[in-house]
Amino acid sequence: MRTAWQTLAALAASTALVAGTAQAQDVKVGLVFTLSGPAAALGEQGRNGFMLAVEQLGGLGGLEATISEVDDEQQPDVAAGRVRELVQREEKQFIVGPIFSNILQAIMRPALDGGAFMISPNAGTSNYAGAECNENFFVTSYQNDQSHEVMGAYAEREGFESIFLLAPNYQAGRDSLAGVKRQFSGTVLSETYTPLGQLDFSGELAQIAALQPDAVFAFMPGGMGVNLVRQYEQAGLGEIPFLSAFTVDESTLSGQQAAALGKLAGANWAPDFDSDHSREFVAAYEERYGAIPGTYAMQAYDAAMLIDSAIRAVDGDLSDMDALRDALRQADFDSLRGNFRFNHNHYPIQDFYLTGVVQRDDGAFHTSILEKIFEDYADYYADACEMEW
Repeated sequence: MRTAWQTLAALAASTALVAGTAQAQDVKVGLVFTLSGPAAALGEQGRNGFMLAVEQLGGLGGLEATISEVDDEQQPDVAAGRVRELVQREEKQFIVGPIFSNILQAIMRPALDGGAFMISPNAGTSNYAGAECNENFFVTSYQNDQSHEVMGAYAEREGFESIFLLAPNYQAGRDSLAGVKRQFSGTVLSETYTPLGQLDFSGELAQIAALQPDAVFAFMPGGMGVNLVRQYEQAGLGEIPFLSAFTVDESTLSGQQAAALGKLAGANWAPDFDSDHSREFVAAYEERYGAIPGTYAMQAYDAAMLIDSAIRAVDGDLSDMDALRDALRQADFDSLRGNFRFNHNHYPIQDFYLTGVVQRDDGAFHTSILEKIFEDYADYYADACEMEW
């Protein structure tokens, strides 16, 4: 399923000379997000965050923006086919997405081989951060391990001696548990991988009850996280600290509500981030979409701002990919998370935080920054990337 928007730049931009001609051009962007099924809330946040930025900017880089949206249906083969159509038939210059790492691995080659730049506002696998880095691939989120490393470092600092690890069996799940273990020196009582999309955790919860770990760490995004947190409380396990990333966040809290209170997570941002720019974004997002934005929306908003900054730096000349790539590398925009710059592998160097779930006076639930855990933090795999710039 596809819908499309046309956003108009300012009148001056529409009549300006672009790339040395008297005819203005537009920038063509394909959005690839999961927009159906239990994980649709994640993709909707990503799509909405990107489109909010484009609406506020009045286009991208002073040009009209022709934006097509596709639903990857969380199916790699579907996603790959739709991206081929975006770059071959619709001649998209930028592919923005996806949410899930298995989709990223499916669409990377079709996007790049088709001559597009690819900007991931969420998925950030270890292989593309390291030996398989690519000059036309940029990430505005994180390397998958990093938010999970926050919780490993927290568990280490708190003196937990044992931990139970739980994640879905795909690349991001494996990266997540690698991140926890990198920072935690205690005993891993179980490293359990479930099928992607599993919604019944009774077997895993029975194991936790039997093993009685000092803490549980879970990476379960979307509907998986909604069910896990509810079932965790129903199983009477609330006294065992619940550590997570992307399990209790703005994409799941509407379904978890009070069951998520007191649960901790690692993140690069939260809606109460202390900056005027971030507060303005949160207010605008809530007004536009009637929901509190999470990191999925923030990172996609930043992806639009990145593209906008690069196009402006080359005076709208989209034909010079070398100059456009160099401009993307500069990341000359005001990130909603504050400190942000690209490492040589095109993954961000940024700060990471411990967050907790709180409830606002109006009854809405959201994550809140508790403390900074990592400052100016580069990912573990960058040294394996041989790209230079």
